[in-house]
Amino acid sequence: MNPNLLRTVLMALLLAGATAQAQRIAFVDTKYILEQMPEYAAAQQELDRNSKKWQDEIDERWKQIQHLREAFNAEAILLTEEMKKSRQAEIDKKEQEARDLQQKRFGVGGDLFKKRQELIQPIQDRVYEAVKEVAGTSYVAIFDIGGVGNNVLYASEKYDKSDSVLRKLGIRPDKDGNNPGNLRGSGEPEDDGDAAPDQRNDQNNRMSPPNRGGGDRGTIDTKPKQ
Repeated sequence: MNPNLLRTVLMALLLAGATAQAQRIAFVDTKYILEQMPEYAAAQQELDRNSKKWQDEIDERWKQIQHLREAFNAEAILLTEEMKKSRQAEIDKKEQEARDLQQKRFGVGGDLFKKRQELIQPIQDRVYEAVKEVAGTSYVAIFDIGGVGNNVLYASEKYDKSDSVLRKLGIRPDKDGNNPGNLRGSGEPEDDGDAAPDQRNDQNNRMSPPNRGGGDRGTIDTKPKQ
């Protein structure tokens, strides 16, 4: 476990033990959880098949371009300037088409990204819902040690003090999407943010999915082959 996370967990547990009603925190490893799910393995295999098919398609394009360039270099001495320009323009066009295809398949928001969203996102959503159910009312927060940076996967809205900090800074919290106002000099009291939960936002908890970037176990690498 990350040393900083371990210290945070231990400190939180010590503080919790000193209160009349102990609040608990926990952690899960989403990479480990996903690896145990057969549907996730099946989704990974389908993604790999699509990735290989699309990469083979792109590789074939570049092979054809290489053959065209080799033929052009071999015949250049026999071609007129006009023929050379025409052949070079054809090669340039095919190179641009190959680059466009690679971007379409593997670029940000490309085919592989969309396929991953289609296959993997529903599985991850199931995991997050299960985490929320496990947390229930017993846990203040749940960390994900399987993601980059040990993200907070679940946090109880009851203990969110962001609005209290804003009020201390003299800023009216913007809950409804309106422009926040400055409280200094307005005569309004600075709420300490400890109002009963039913006076706060109707949402009882906040859940933030872990970083799903590449390179981690259980994460799809969408980087195109070189």
